[in-house]
Amino acid sequence: MLLIRVSLDSKFCSVMLTFGLNALYGRHKIKGSLWGGEWDSSNAQDFIKYSISKGYQIDSWEYGNELSGNGVGAHVHADRYGKDLIHLKKIIKELYRGSQFEPSLVAPGGFFNQQWFTKLLQVSGSNVLDAISHHIYNLGAGSDPKLVSKILDPNHLNKVANTFINLARTVQTHGPWSSAWVGESGGAYNSGSPHVSDTFVNSFWYLDQLGMASKYHTKVYCRQTLIGGNYGLLNATTFVPNPDYYRQEIDISSSLLVCHFGFTALLWHRLMGKVVLAVGSDASPFLRSYAHCSKGRIGVTLLVINLSDQTKFITDVQNSMNNNIRLATEQQNISRKSFSRSLKNTASGAEIKASSDEYSYREEYHLTPKNGYLQTRTMVLNGIPLELTSTGNIPRLDPIRVNVKSPISITPLSIAFVVFPDFVAPACR
Repeated sequence: MLLIRVSLDSKFCSVMLTFGLNALYGRHKIKGSLWGGEWDSSNAQDFIKYSISKGYQIDSWEYGNELSGNGVGAHVHADRYGKDLIHLKKIIKELYRGSQFEPSLVAPGGFFNQQWFTKLLQVSGSNVLDAISHHIYNLGAGSDPKLVSKILDPNHLNKVANTFINLARTVQTHGPWSSAWVGESGGAYNSGSPHVSDTFVNSFWYLDQLGMASKYHTKVYCRQTLIGGNYGLLNATTFVPNPDYYRQEIDISSSLLVCHFGFTALLWHRLMGKVVLAVGSDASPFLRSYAHCSKGRIGVTLLVINLSDQTKFITDVQNSMNNNIRLATEQQNISRKSFSRSLKNTASGAEIKASSDEYSYREEYHLTPKNGYLQTRTMVLNGIPLELTSTGNIPRLDPIRVNVKSPISITPLSIAFVVFPDFVAPACR
């Protein structure tokens, strides 16, 4: 497996590579999906030597793919896997001896099984595994006809929190020298779903999971995939960005390093800084909220996601003790007849009172589907469709300035990033 982490701005493009190594090479099937025998490291060693001889800078080597627990088609016992990691770490240290850079060792790149992951860390021991990676496809199969309903169901989205919580505890208890990675996540497996994974509605689970991953100390999040399948960030034929592209751009300075880039995560990258802040709210579970210190500037950035198709949330943001942010929220039910009109009004700024006082404003980025159609491939930012320019460049992603004393209005089935330049949070100093 090849994981590509991309950092983009207007002047340059840089790539960080994580390359997967075959953990079954030399092994044989014992029974069912269980594989045993000694791992033959010669192929991996030759490939690493070749990469060094060519001057290729590999950021990290990942050992195996989906072999943890019961695996996907094949699995290996955790104690044997841990011993392999000790051996592979020695190979990496030997081959990179004298080098100014030594790649990290990442494993196992599989679905989280607490007992298996715990055993892996115990057997491999201190400072062997630099990052422990896992895969998430919490929406199930791409062929599921109820996929959109799952994406918009807060109870379903909450289920994956247990995975993040338990992995964070496992790392803290048994491998504090390591960090947690999501090595692969595409929402729905088997290439996602056409007209769902490549449309606006996919934004809801994606941004929610980025927020949740950061909250529970995930350091790297790799989206499946840059191109290919229905969940690709780029259209496989035209290479035109799908909606998720506008939610992601990558930079190692972010608290959560996101592999591959996209417009939704482009906003995440530009606005969300290193420090994660707790958000308290008594709102409906259909209103999801996450906050970070703003990136590259003072202040705080809030991400709010409205999963409801009939409720508009009116929110005031308050500063509470212990670096927490408190949302005081009211809700207004909107009839289906007026739903489309409400989306258009909010996106165009009709419900937003702009501020002319540069010292008392906030910046808002409201993301809505074009014409209110959730399965559109065109995302709208503050009333402006996000499309490539005539020269093929990324469009401007400009906020609207709003009086900081006015409440935030989040229309049904919409997403907003809200930047508070003057918000004082001790953790952000």
